[in-house]
Amino acid sequence: MIIVLPGLLEEKWDEIDKKIQLLQPFTSEIHIDLIDEKFAKHPTFFDPQPFKKHTNAIFFELHMMVDNPLQYMKPWADAGFKRFIGHIENMPDPEEFVAEGQLLGEVGLAIDAKTPIEKIKVNLDDLDCVLVMTVNAGMSGQTFMPECLRKVQELRKKTLIPIAVDGGINQETIVKAANAGANRFIVNSVLFNKEKIKKNYKLLTKIAEEHIQLPPMTSL
Repeated sequence: MIIVLPGLLEEKWDEIDKKIQLLQPFTSEIHIDLIDEKFAKHPTFFDPQPFKKHTNAIFFELHMMVDNPLQYMKPWADAGFKRFIGHIENMPDPEEFVAEGQLLGEVGLAIDAKTPIEKIKVNLDDLDCVLVMTVNAGMSGQTFMPECLRKVQELRKKTLIPIAVDGGINQETIVKAANAGANRFIVNSVLFNKEKIKKNYKLLTKIAEEHIQLPPMTSL
């Protein structure tokens, strides 16, 4: 299934709330970035409670670019979040993280731009998704790194679970990512263009649908 997920990376709730209300009429899933000052330099809004006003209408996934993401899962699940994606780079016990995520909803692992897929030691069949960063994690508006798509291609040969790409996704790079085997696309800065949010969202979805590739799996 092709999904374009609007990504929100904000420091203040008012900005998050405003964007959610703009997105709600035409999307059912939103990607929320959670960043502490240990993983990246630009921390985001950290309180899950205000999201409760929206979690009945929107499926929220939490992308944790934090130290030990396990500690944040339960509070955000209590607020209504249903998918939890943690970076393996700052994860002491990936098996424990995945087990907890399975209890709370859907669970996935993320790898930063410079991290090889071999760092994922958990069985891919135990995951609901994998997220591959196509920029260095922590800030929107960066330039897409096409070399990261080799990891998408390698992963797609091993599994049919959803593979998401995050960073620098626009009308051109979404084609490259879809051709590599990705089928979830996190979009941020290219989406929020004045009054054209809905138009941009539909255009990106259409482009992805036209170029999606799901190569046959190779034996593991």
